Amino acid sequence: MNRPICSTGLRWLWLVVVVLILDLGSKQLVLKHFYLYESVPLIPYFNLTYAQNLGAAFSFLADKDGWQRWLFALIAVAISVILMVMMYRSSAKKKLSNIAYALIIGGALGNLFDRLVHGFVIDFIDFYVGDWHFPTFNIADMAICIGAALVIIDSFSSPDEKTIKAG
Repeated sequence: MNRPICSTGLRWLWLVVVVLILDLGSKQLVLKHFYLYESVPLIPYFNLTYAQNLGAAFSFLADKDGWQRWLFALIAVAISVILMVMMYRSSAKKKLSNIAYALIIGGALGNLFDRLVHGFVIDFIDFYVGDWHFPTFNIADMAICIGAALVIIDSFSSPDEKTIKAG
């Protein structure tokens, strides 16, 4: 049975494009205007710092021989495909879950682009307190984390709350 795309969760794929534009655009600005490890303080507790991440979140497996690049690329593709299938099978009215999936897909594809084009992920958002710095991250990472949080929040809502009723 074929359903119109606008009636499925794929209606929310525009959010993937927004995440990609914000993520890739910000990374391009960092590449153009920063040298590696350059840090510019913006406000107390927040810098823009250009870093390269060869691993995954929190530089997981960054010290390996390069095989992790392809593993994380494969994982990003697999997760994106699985979430798009879930969006297709979902109603467009299930806003929270579809927004969550779109954010995760957008973030995964943004970091996938970096891995394939540069061989590393460009990170630049640096929060700190005193000498302690949270691991540097990017907009794609934020989208993935927000999407994951929304999936968790959505799991606590009842089936009636998940579907927005028309009218």
